[in-house]
Amino acid sequence: MNNILLVAGREFRQIAAMRSFWLTLLIIPLSMVIGGFTPMLIHNDEPSRVMVIDRTGGGEARAIRQRFELDANRDVLNELSRYVQRHHLENADPSALWAQHDRWYGDADVARFIAAGGADSAKAKIDRVKAKGTPEFKASKPDYQLVPLPASVLNASGASLDAAVKPVLKPQVKDAKPVDYVILVPASFGQSPLVRLWASRQPSQQFVTTIQDVLTRDLRTRFLAAQGLSPSAAQNATSIAPTLAISSPPPGGGAREALLIRSILPLFAAYMLMISLMLSGSWMLQGTVEERSNKLLETVLACVSPEELMYGKLLGTAGVGLFMIVVWVACGLFAAYATQGAIADFIRPALDPLTSPGIVIAMIYFFIVGYVAIAILFLAIGAMSDSMRDAQGYLMPVLLLILLPISVLMQAVLGGNNGGVLMEVLTWVPIWTPFAVLARLGLGIPAWEVIGSGLTLALFAAIEIVLLGRLFRASLLAQGQRPNLREVISRMRAVPS
Repeated sequence: MNNILLVAGREFRQIAAMRSFWLTLLIIPLSMVIGGFTPMLIHNDEPSRVMVIDRTGGGEARAIRQRFELDANRDVLNELSRYVQRHHLENADPSALWAQHDRWYGDADVARFIAAGGADSAKAKIDRVKAKGTPEFKASKPDYQLVPLPASVLNASGASLDAAVKPVLKPQVKDAKPVDYVILVPASFGQSPLVRLWASRQPSQQFVTTIQDVLTRDLRTRFLAAQGLSPSAAQNATSIAPTLAISSPPPGGGAREALLIRSILPLFAAYMLMISLMLSGSWMLQGTVEERSNKLLETVLACVSPEELMYGKLLGTAGVGLFMIVVWVACGLFAAYATQGAIADFIRPALDPLTSPGIVIAMIYFFIVGYVAIAILFLAIGAMSDSMRDAQGYLMPVLLLILLPISVLMQAVLGGNNGGVLMEVLTWVPIWTPFAVLARLGLGIPAWEVIGSGLTLALFAAIEIVLLGRLFRASLLAQGQRPNLREVISRMRAVPS
Protein backbone atom coordinates (compact mmCIF):
# COMPACT_ATOMS: atom_id res chain seq x y z
CA MET A 1 0.00 0.00 0.00
CA ASN A 2 2.88 2.38 0.72
CA ASN A 3 4.26 1.81 -2.76
CA ILE A 4 0.82 2.38 -4.32
CA LEU A 5 0.43 5.64 -2.42
CA LEU A 6 3.94 6.74 -3.45
CA VAL A 7 3.11 6.12 -7.12
CA ALA A 8 -0.28 7.84 -6.73
CA GLY A 9 1.33 10.90 -5.14
CA ARG A 10 3.95 11.07 -7.88
CA GLU A 11 1.26 10.78 -10.57
CA PHE A 12 -0.85 13.50 -8.94
CA ARG A 13 2.11 15.89 -8.62
CA GLN A 14 3.24 15.21 -12.17
CA ILE A 15 -0.17 16.07 -13.62
CA ALA A 16 -0.72 19.01 -11.25
CA ALA A 17 2.56 20.53 -12.44
CA MET A 18 1.21 20.84 -15.99
CA ARG A 19 -0.05 24.25 -17.15
CA SER A 20 -2.88 22.60 -19.05
CA PHE A 21 -4.17 21.15 -15.76
CA TRP A 22 -4.55 24.59 -14.14
CA LEU A 23 -5.99 26.14 -17.28
CA THR A 24 -8.56 23.36 -17.42
CA LEU A 25 -9.31 23.72 -13.72
CA LEU A 26 -10.22 27.38 -14.26
CA ILE A 27 -12.63 26.67 -17.12
CA ILE A 28 -15.75 26.24 -14.98
CA PRO A 29 -15.13 29.23 -12.66
CA LEU A 30 -14.37 31.45 -15.66
CA SER A 31 -17.48 30.16 -17.44
CA MET A 32 -19.61 31.13 -14.43
CA VAL A 33 -18.10 34.60 -14.30
CA ILE A 34 -18.45 35.12 -18.05
CA GLY A 35 -21.97 33.65 -17.97
CA GLY A 36 -22.98 36.21 -15.35
CA PHE A 37 -21.78 39.15 -17.44
CA THR A 38 -22.63 37.89 -20.94
CA PRO A 39 -26.37 38.71 -20.79
CA MET A 40 -25.53 42.27 -19.79
CA LEU A 41 -23.07 42.56 -22.67
CA ILE A 42 -25.24 41.10 -25.43
CA HIS A 43 -28.67 42.29 -24.30
CA ASN A 44 -29.61 45.83 -25.24
CA ASP A 45 -31.62 46.97 -22.24
CA GLU A 46 -32.11 50.52 -23.48
CA PRO A 47 -35.60 51.44 -24.76
CA SER A 48 -36.10 52.24 -28.42
CA ARG A 49 -36.34 55.99 -28.97
CA VAL A 50 -39.48 57.08 -30.84
CA MET A 51 -40.57 60.44 -32.30
CA VAL A 52 -44.21 61.06 -33.23
CA ILE A 53 -45.12 63.88 -35.64
CA ASP A 54 -48.86 64.27 -35.06
CA ARG A 55 -50.46 66.66 -37.55
CA THR A 56 -53.99 65.78 -36.36
CA GLY A 57 -53.82 67.94 -33.25
CA GLY A 58 -51.95 65.71 -30.82
CA GLY A 59 -54.56 63.05 -30.10
CA GLU A 60 -52.69 60.24 -31.88
CA ALA A 61 -49.42 61.10 -30.13
CA ARG A 62 -51.20 60.95 -26.76
CA ALA A 63 -52.76 57.61 -27.67
CA ILE A 64 -49.36 56.18 -28.64
CA ARG A 65 -47.77 57.50 -25.43
CA GLN A 66 -50.56 56.00 -23.32
CA ARG A 67 -50.17 52.66 -25.09
CA PHE A 68 -46.42 52.61 -24.48
CA GLU A 69 -46.95 53.39 -20.78
CA LEU A 70 -49.72 50.81 -20.49
CA ASP A 71 -47.63 48.06 -22.12
CA ALA A 72 -44.59 48.93 -19.97
CA ASN A 73 -46.67 48.63 -16.79
CA ARG A 74 -48.24 45.39 -18.09
CA ASP A 75 -44.74 43.92 -18.47
CA VAL A 76 -43.86 45.02 -14.93
CA LEU A 77 -47.09 43.49 -13.60
CA ASN A 78 -46.41 40.18 -15.35
CA GLU A 79 -42.80 40.09 -14.13
CA LEU A 80 -43.92 40.96 -10.62
CA SER A 81 -46.54 38.20 -10.67
CA ARG A 82 -43.95 35.59 -11.73
CA TYR A 83 -41.52 36.85 -9.09
CA VAL A 84 -44.19 36.58 -6.36
CA GLN A 85 -45.15 33.11 -7.56
CA ARG A 86 -41.55 31.90 -7.71
CA HIS A 87 -40.77 33.02 -4.15
CA HIS A 88 -44.23 32.33 -2.64
CA LEU A 89 -44.89 35.92 -1.56
CA GLU A 90 -48.67 36.04 -2.16
CA ASN A 91 -49.31 36.72 1.55
CA ALA A 92 -47.87 40.24 1.09
CA ASP A 93 -51.29 41.23 -0.29
CA PRO A 94 -53.53 38.32 -1.39
CA SER A 95 -56.03 40.70 -3.03
CA ALA A 96 -53.42 42.46 -5.18
CA LEU A 97 -53.36 41.83 -8.92
CA TRP A 98 -49.73 40.70 -8.79
CA ALA A 99 -50.73 37.94 -6.32
CA GLN A 100 -53.08 36.42 -8.94
CA HIS A 101 -51.34 34.17 -11.44
CA ASP A 102 -54.18 32.68 -13.47
CA ARG A 103 -55.04 35.57 -15.77
CA TRP A 104 -53.86 37.75 -18.60
CA TYR A 105 -53.72 41.31 -17.37
CA GLY A 106 -55.97 43.51 -19.52
CA ASP A 107 -55.87 47.27 -19.88
CA ALA A 108 -58.31 47.72 -16.99
CA ASP A 109 -56.12 45.55 -14.74
CA VAL A 110 -53.03 47.57 -15.62
CA ALA A 111 -54.89 50.80 -14.92
CA ARG A 112 -55.86 49.46 -11.47
CA PHE A 113 -52.23 48.43 -10.86
CA ILE A 114 -51.03 51.95 -11.69
CA ALA A 115 -53.74 53.54 -9.55
CA ALA A 116 -52.70 51.35 -6.59
CA GLY A 117 -49.15 52.71 -6.70
CA GLY A 118 -47.58 50.43 -9.29
CA ALA A 119 -44.35 48.54 -8.70
CA ASP A 120 -43.14 50.82 -5.88
CA SER A 121 -46.19 50.10 -3.74
CA ALA A 122 -45.98 46.37 -4.47
CA LYS A 123 -42.26 46.20 -3.58
CA ALA A 124 -42.91 47.98 -0.27
CA LYS A 125 -45.50 45.34 0.68
CA ILE A 126 -43.29 42.47 -0.48
CA ASP A 127 -40.25 43.73 1.43
CA ARG A 128 -42.20 43.41 4.68
CA VAL A 129 -42.78 39.65 4.28
CA LYS A 130 -40.02 38.27 2.06
CA ALA A 131 -37.45 35.94 3.61
CA LYS A 132 -33.83 36.89 4.06
CA GLY A 133 -31.77 36.04 1.00
CA THR A 134 -34.66 36.47 -1.44
CA PRO A 135 -33.35 38.41 -4.44
CA GLU A 136 -34.70 41.90 -5.06
CA PHE A 137 -37.32 42.39 -7.72
CA LYS A 138 -35.92 44.34 -10.63
CA ALA A 139 -38.33 45.38 -13.34
CA SER A 140 -37.07 45.51 -16.89
CA LYS A 141 -36.88 48.84 -18.65
CA PRO A 142 -39.74 49.87 -20.98
CA ASP A 143 -39.47 48.89 -24.60
CA TYR A 144 -40.07 52.37 -25.99
CA GLN A 145 -39.35 55.96 -25.03
CA LEU A 146 -40.99 58.98 -26.67
CA VAL A 147 -38.54 61.81 -27.32
CA PRO A 148 -39.41 65.45 -28.11
CA LEU A 149 -39.40 66.71 -31.67
CA PRO A 150 -36.63 69.10 -32.70
CA ALA A 151 -37.72 72.23 -34.48
CA SER A 152 -36.08 71.07 -37.70
CA VAL A 153 -38.44 68.10 -37.85
CA LEU A 154 -41.53 69.78 -36.37
CA ASN A 155 -41.60 72.55 -38.97
CA ALA A 156 -40.56 70.47 -41.97
CA SER A 157 -43.01 69.17 -44.56
CA GLY A 158 -43.06 67.40 -47.88
CA ALA A 159 -39.66 66.56 -49.35
CA SER A 160 -37.84 68.60 -46.70
CA LEU A 161 -39.17 66.25 -44.00
CA ASP A 162 -37.15 63.33 -45.36
CA ALA A 163 -34.01 65.46 -45.23
CA ALA A 164 -34.84 66.61 -41.68
CA VAL A 165 -35.46 63.04 -40.42
CA LYS A 166 -32.21 61.60 -41.79
CA PRO A 167 -29.81 63.27 -39.29
CA VAL A 168 -32.19 62.33 -36.46
CA LEU A 169 -32.00 58.63 -37.31
CA LYS A 170 -28.25 58.69 -37.96
CA PRO A 171 -26.77 61.76 -36.27
CA GLN A 172 -23.37 62.99 -37.36
CA VAL A 173 -22.84 65.02 -34.17
CA LYS A 174 -20.63 63.32 -31.61
CA ASP A 175 -22.43 61.91 -28.51
CA ALA A 176 -25.86 62.60 -30.06
CA LYS A 177 -28.29 59.76 -29.41
CA PRO A 178 -29.93 58.35 -32.54
CA VAL A 179 -33.70 57.95 -32.79
CA ASP A 180 -34.90 54.48 -33.74
CA TYR A 181 -38.30 55.36 -35.19
CA VAL A 182 -40.03 58.48 -36.51
CA ILE A 183 -43.80 58.30 -37.14
CA LEU A 184 -45.78 60.85 -39.17
CA VAL A 185 -49.54 60.94 -38.65
CA PRO A 186 -50.74 63.39 -41.33
CA ALA A 187 -53.61 65.81 -40.91
CA SER A 188 -55.64 63.75 -43.38
CA PHE A 189 -55.51 60.67 -41.14
CA GLY A 190 -59.07 59.37 -40.85
CA GLN A 191 -60.02 60.22 -44.40
CA SER A 192 -56.90 58.33 -45.46
CA PRO A 193 -55.32 55.51 -43.42
CA LEU A 194 -51.79 56.30 -44.65
CA VAL A 195 -49.16 56.81 -41.91
CA ARG A 196 -45.42 57.13 -42.60
CA LEU A 197 -42.69 55.40 -40.61
CA TRP A 198 -38.95 56.03 -40.80
CA ALA A 199 -36.64 53.56 -39.03
CA SER A 200 -32.89 53.44 -38.41
CA ARG A 201 -32.99 49.68 -39.02
CA GLN A 202 -35.48 47.00 -39.97
CA PRO A 203 -38.49 47.78 -37.74
CA SER A 204 -39.45 45.11 -35.22
CA GLN A 205 -42.71 43.25 -35.63
CA GLN A 206 -43.69 44.12 -32.07
CA PHE A 207 -43.32 47.86 -32.68
CA VAL A 208 -45.24 47.81 -35.95
CA THR A 209 -48.04 45.74 -34.37
CA THR A 210 -48.30 48.16 -31.43
CA ILE A 211 -48.56 51.24 -33.63
CA GLN A 212 -51.04 49.52 -35.95
CA ASP A 213 -53.22 48.54 -32.99
CA VAL A 214 -53.34 52.10 -31.60
CA LEU A 215 -54.12 53.70 -34.95
CA THR A 216 -56.59 50.96 -35.94
CA ARG A 217 -58.62 51.60 -32.79
CA ASP A 218 -58.79 55.28 -33.67
CA LEU A 219 -59.90 54.52 -37.24
CA ARG A 220 -62.62 52.20 -35.97
CA THR A 221 -63.78 54.80 -33.46
CA ARG A 222 -64.03 57.39 -36.25
CA PHE A 223 -65.91 54.92 -38.46
CA LEU A 224 -68.44 54.00 -35.76
CA ALA A 225 -68.96 57.67 -34.92
CA ALA A 226 -69.59 58.37 -38.61
CA GLN A 227 -72.27 55.65 -38.56
CA GLY A 228 -74.19 57.58 -35.91
CA LEU A 229 -72.77 56.06 -32.70
CA SER A 230 -71.87 58.54 -30.00
CA PRO A 231 -68.12 59.19 -29.63
CA SER A 232 -68.02 57.64 -26.12
CA ALA A 233 -69.94 54.56 -27.27
CA ALA A 234 -67.67 54.23 -30.31
CA GLN A 235 -64.59 54.47 -28.04
CA ASN A 236 -65.99 51.81 -25.70
CA ALA A 237 -66.83 49.53 -28.62
CA THR A 238 -63.24 49.51 -29.85
CA SER A 239 -61.98 48.75 -26.32
CA ILE A 240 -64.03 45.58 -25.87
CA ALA A 241 -61.74 42.56 -25.35
CA PRO A 242 -62.11 39.11 -23.77
CA THR A 243 -60.75 38.36 -20.30
CA LEU A 244 -58.44 35.36 -20.48
CA ALA A 245 -58.04 32.97 -17.55
CA ILE A 246 -54.63 31.35 -17.99
CA SER A 247 -53.33 28.16 -16.39
CA SER A 248 -49.57 27.76 -16.81
CA PRO A 249 -46.81 26.00 -14.87
CA PRO A 250 -45.30 28.16 -12.13
CA PRO A 251 -41.67 29.24 -12.63
CA GLY A 252 -39.59 26.17 -11.85
CA GLY A 253 -42.64 24.33 -10.57
CA GLY A 254 -44.35 22.83 -13.63
CA ALA A 255 -44.10 19.09 -14.17
CA ARG A 256 -41.75 19.21 -17.14
CA GLU A 257 -39.92 22.32 -15.93
CA ALA A 258 -39.33 20.87 -12.46
CA LEU A 259 -38.24 17.57 -13.99
CA LEU A 260 -35.66 19.27 -16.16
CA ILE A 261 -34.36 21.36 -13.25
CA ARG A 262 -33.95 18.22 -11.11
CA SER A 263 -32.09 16.60 -14.01
CA ILE A 264 -29.51 19.38 -14.25
CA LEU A 265 -27.29 18.18 -11.39
CA PRO A 266 -27.22 14.44 -12.34
CA LEU A 267 -26.74 15.39 -15.99
CA PHE A 268 -23.98 17.78 -14.99
CA ALA A 269 -22.34 14.95 -13.00
CA ALA A 270 -22.41 12.71 -16.08
CA TYR A 271 -20.92 15.50 -18.19
CA MET A 272 -18.22 16.24 -15.61
CA LEU A 273 -17.38 12.53 -15.42
CA MET A 274 -16.86 12.51 -19.17
CA ILE A 275 -14.78 15.71 -19.17
CA SER A 276 -12.59 14.73 -16.22
CA LEU A 277 -12.04 11.27 -17.71
CA MET A 278 -11.03 12.65 -21.07
CA LEU A 279 -8.62 15.13 -19.52
CA SER A 280 -7.03 13.19 -16.67
CA GLY A 281 -7.04 9.97 -18.70
CA SER A 282 -5.17 11.64 -21.54
CA TRP A 283 -2.66 13.12 -19.09
CA MET A 284 -2.07 9.68 -17.53
CA LEU A 285 -1.73 8.12 -20.98
CA GLN A 286 0.78 10.78 -22.03
CA GLY A 287 2.81 10.26 -18.85
CA THR A 288 2.90 6.48 -19.32
CA VAL A 289 3.96 6.80 -22.96
CA GLU A 290 6.74 9.23 -22.03
CA GLU A 291 8.00 6.88 -19.34
CA ARG A 292 8.14 4.03 -21.86
CA SER A 293 9.86 6.10 -24.54
CA ASN A 294 12.40 7.56 -22.07
CA LYS A 295 13.20 4.13 -20.59
CA LEU A 296 12.14 5.29 -17.10
CA LEU A 297 9.91 2.29 -16.50
CA GLU A 298 12.87 -0.01 -15.92
CA THR A 299 13.99 2.21 -13.03
CA VAL A 300 10.45 2.47 -11.61
CA LEU A 301 9.87 -1.31 -11.84
CA ALA A 302 13.06 -1.88 -9.88
CA CYS A 303 11.28 -0.31 -6.89
CA VAL A 304 7.61 -1.32 -7.33
CA SER A 305 5.76 -4.20 -8.92
CA PRO A 306 3.69 -3.73 -12.11
CA GLU A 307 0.48 -4.17 -10.10
CA GLU A 308 1.53 -1.49 -7.60
CA LEU A 309 2.43 0.82 -10.50
CA MET A 310 -0.94 0.26 -12.16
CA TYR A 311 -2.98 0.75 -8.97
CA GLY A 312 -0.93 3.81 -8.05
CA LYS A 313 -1.44 5.42 -11.44
CA LEU A 314 -5.17 4.71 -11.29
CA LEU A 315 -5.40 6.14 -7.78
CA GLY A 316 -3.37 9.23 -8.65
CA THR A 317 -5.37 9.92 -11.80
CA ALA A 318 -8.64 9.38 -9.97
CA GLY A 319 -7.39 11.85 -7.38
CA VAL A 320 -6.75 14.40 -10.13
CA GLY A 321 -10.22 13.92 -11.58
CA LEU A 322 -11.95 14.11 -8.20
CA PHE A 323 -9.91 17.19 -7.25
CA MET A 324 -11.14 18.91 -10.41
CA ILE A 325 -14.74 17.93 -9.65
CA VAL A 326 -14.47 19.15 -6.04
CA VAL A 327 -13.14 22.53 -7.17
CA TRP A 328 -15.88 22.90 -9.80
CA VAL A 329 -18.62 21.86 -7.36
CA ALA A 330 -17.28 24.30 -4.75
CA CYS A 331 -17.43 27.09 -7.34
CA GLY A 332 -21.02 26.10 -8.15
CA LEU A 333 -22.03 26.14 -4.47
CA PHE A 334 -20.37 29.51 -4.00
CA ALA A 335 -22.21 30.89 -7.03
CA ALA A 336 -25.52 29.46 -5.73
CA TYR A 337 -25.40 30.61 -2.11
CA ALA A 338 -22.86 33.45 -1.87
CA THR A 339 -23.98 35.46 -4.90
CA GLN A 340 -27.17 36.90 -6.34
CA GLY A 341 -28.37 36.99 -9.90
CA ALA A 342 -29.55 34.76 -12.72
CA ILE A 343 -26.86 32.11 -12.23
CA ALA A 344 -27.61 31.75 -8.50
CA ASP A 345 -31.36 31.57 -9.19
CA PHE A 346 -30.68 28.85 -11.77
CA ILE A 347 -28.32 26.74 -9.65
CA ARG A 348 -30.25 26.71 -6.36
CA PRO A 349 -33.28 24.71 -7.55
CA ALA A 350 -30.95 22.42 -9.52
CA LEU A 351 -29.34 21.34 -6.20
CA ASP A 352 -32.61 19.85 -4.89
CA PRO A 353 -31.52 16.24 -5.65
CA LEU A 354 -28.79 16.62 -3.00
CA THR A 355 -31.53 16.50 -0.33
CA SER A 356 -32.04 12.80 -1.16
CA PRO A 357 -29.39 10.55 0.48
CA GLY A 358 -30.10 7.79 -2.05
CA ILE A 359 -29.35 10.04 -5.01
CA VAL A 360 -26.18 11.36 -3.36
CA ILE A 361 -24.90 7.82 -2.66
CA ALA A 362 -25.75 6.68 -6.19
CA MET A 363 -24.01 9.71 -7.74
CA ILE A 364 -20.83 9.09 -5.72
CA TYR A 365 -20.82 5.34 -6.42
CA PHE A 366 -21.37 5.52 -10.18
CA PHE A 367 -18.96 8.41 -10.50
CA ILE A 368 -16.06 6.65 -8.76
CA VAL A 369 -16.62 3.13 -10.14
CA GLY A 370 -17.30 4.50 -13.61
CA TYR A 371 -14.14 6.57 -13.40
CA VAL A 372 -12.00 3.53 -12.57
CA ALA A 373 -13.69 1.35 -15.20
CA ILE A 374 -12.87 3.78 -18.00
CA ALA A 375 -9.58 5.24 -16.74
CA ILE A 376 -7.98 1.80 -16.81
CA LEU A 377 -8.57 1.72 -20.58
CA PHE A 378 -6.33 4.78 -20.96
CA LEU A 379 -3.72 3.15 -18.75
CA ALA A 380 -3.69 -0.03 -20.84
CA ILE A 381 -3.36 2.00 -24.05
CA GLY A 382 -0.39 3.89 -22.58
CA ALA A 383 1.30 0.63 -21.61
CA MET A 384 1.03 -0.70 -25.18
CA SER A 385 2.24 2.46 -26.97
CA ASP A 386 5.79 3.58 -27.61
CA SER A 387 4.68 7.06 -28.73
CA MET A 388 1.61 9.29 -28.68
CA ARG A 389 1.18 8.56 -32.37
CA ASP A 390 0.82 4.87 -31.58
CA ALA A 391 -1.53 5.68 -28.72
CA GLN A 392 -3.84 7.64 -31.03
CA GLY A 393 -4.51 4.46 -33.01
CA TYR A 394 -6.04 2.87 -29.92
CA LEU A 395 -7.41 6.02 -28.36
CA MET A 396 -9.68 7.31 -31.14
CA PRO A 397 -11.88 4.18 -31.37
CA VAL A 398 -12.21 4.14 -27.57
CA LEU A 399 -13.21 7.81 -27.44
CA LEU A 400 -15.76 7.37 -30.21
CA LEU A 401 -17.15 4.30 -28.46
CA ILE A 402 -17.65 6.29 -25.26
CA LEU A 403 -18.70 9.70 -26.60
CA LEU A 404 -21.10 9.03 -29.47
CA PRO A 405 -23.93 7.43 -27.44
CA ILE A 406 -23.50 10.00 -24.63
CA SER A 407 -24.57 12.91 -26.84
CA VAL A 408 -27.72 10.98 -27.77
CA LEU A 409 -28.27 10.14 -24.10
CA MET A 410 -28.11 13.77 -23.00
CA GLN A 411 -30.54 14.84 -25.71
CA ALA A 412 -32.96 12.13 -24.60
CA VAL A 413 -32.77 13.26 -20.97
CA LEU A 414 -33.31 16.93 -21.85
CA GLY A 415 -36.28 15.82 -23.95
CA GLY A 416 -37.77 14.08 -20.92
CA ASN A 417 -37.47 10.60 -22.48
CA ASN A 418 -36.72 8.38 -19.50
CA GLY A 419 -38.24 5.11 -20.62
CA GLY A 420 -37.02 4.70 -24.18
CA VAL A 421 -35.34 1.55 -25.42
CA LEU A 422 -32.08 3.42 -25.99
CA MET A 423 -32.00 4.59 -22.37
CA GLU A 424 -32.54 1.05 -21.13
CA VAL A 425 -29.79 -0.33 -23.37
CA LEU A 426 -27.27 2.31 -22.32
CA THR A 427 -28.08 1.67 -18.65
CA TRP A 428 -27.08 -2.00 -18.88
CA VAL A 429 -23.98 -1.69 -21.11
CA PRO A 430 -21.20 -1.32 -18.48
CA ILE A 431 -19.02 1.15 -20.38
CA TRP A 432 -22.01 3.52 -20.65
CA THR A 433 -23.71 2.59 -17.38
CA PRO A 434 -22.23 5.40 -15.22
CA PHE A 435 -23.26 8.06 -17.73
CA ALA A 436 -26.76 6.63 -18.26
CA VAL A 437 -27.56 6.14 -14.58
CA LEU A 438 -26.18 9.54 -13.56
CA ALA A 439 -28.22 11.23 -16.28
CA ARG A 440 -31.42 9.35 -15.38
CA LEU A 441 -31.29 10.03 -11.64
CA GLY A 442 -33.06 13.37 -12.06
CA LEU A 443 -35.85 11.87 -14.18
CA GLY A 444 -36.52 9.05 -11.77
CA ILE A 445 -35.02 5.60 -12.30
CA PRO A 446 -36.35 2.46 -10.54
CA ALA A 447 -34.30 1.36 -7.55
CA TRP A 448 -33.87 -2.15 -8.93
CA GLU A 449 -32.24 -0.72 -12.08
CA VAL A 450 -29.85 1.37 -10.00
CA ILE A 451 -28.84 -1.63 -7.87
CA GLY A 452 -28.69 -4.09 -10.79
CA SER A 453 -26.71 -1.81 -13.07
CA GLY A 454 -24.43 -0.88 -10.14
CA LEU A 455 -23.59 -4.54 -9.49
CA THR A 456 -23.06 -5.11 -13.22
CA LEU A 457 -20.70 -2.13 -13.38
CA ALA A 458 -18.75 -3.36 -10.33
CA LEU A 459 -18.37 -6.84 -11.88
CA PHE A 460 -17.26 -5.31 -15.18
CA ALA A 461 -14.69 -3.11 -13.40
CA ALA A 462 -13.33 -6.13 -11.48
CA ILE A 463 -12.95 -8.15 -14.69
CA GLU A 464 -11.32 -5.15 -16.37
CA ILE A 465 -8.78 -4.78 -13.57
CA VAL A 466 -7.84 -8.46 -13.87
CA LEU A 467 -7.62 -8.65 -17.67
CA LEU A 468 -6.21 -5.20 -18.36
CA GLY A 469 -3.87 -5.64 -15.39
CA ARG A 470 -2.37 -8.65 -17.17
CA LEU A 471 -2.19 -6.62 -20.40
CA PHE A 472 -0.53 -3.75 -18.54
CA ARG A 473 2.05 -6.06 -16.93
CA ALA A 474 2.87 -7.87 -20.17
CA SER A 475 3.12 -4.66 -22.23
CA LEU A 476 5.17 -2.47 -19.92
CA LEU A 477 8.58 -3.56 -21.17
CA ALA A 478 7.51 -4.99 -24.52
CA GLN A 479 9.17 -3.27 -27.49
CA GLY A 480 8.67 -3.40 -31.22
CA GLN A 481 5.60 -3.05 -33.35
CA ARG A 482 2.21 -2.23 -31.96
CA PRO A 483 0.51 -5.49 -30.89
CA ASN A 484 -2.41 -6.72 -32.98
CA LEU A 485 -5.72 -7.91 -31.58
CA ARG A 486 -4.62 -11.55 -31.27
CA GLU A 487 -1.52 -10.55 -29.30
CA VAL A 488 -3.56 -8.24 -27.04
CA ILE A 489 -5.95 -11.10 -26.22
CA SER A 490 -2.99 -13.40 -25.61
CA ARG A 491 -1.47 -10.98 -23.12
CA MET A 492 -4.79 -10.64 -21.26
CA ARG A 493 -5.08 -14.44 -20.99
CA ALA A 494 -1.54 -14.89 -19.68
CA VAL A 495 -1.53 -15.51 -15.93
CA PRO A 496 1.42 -13.70 -14.24
CA SER A 497 3.90 -16.01 -12.55
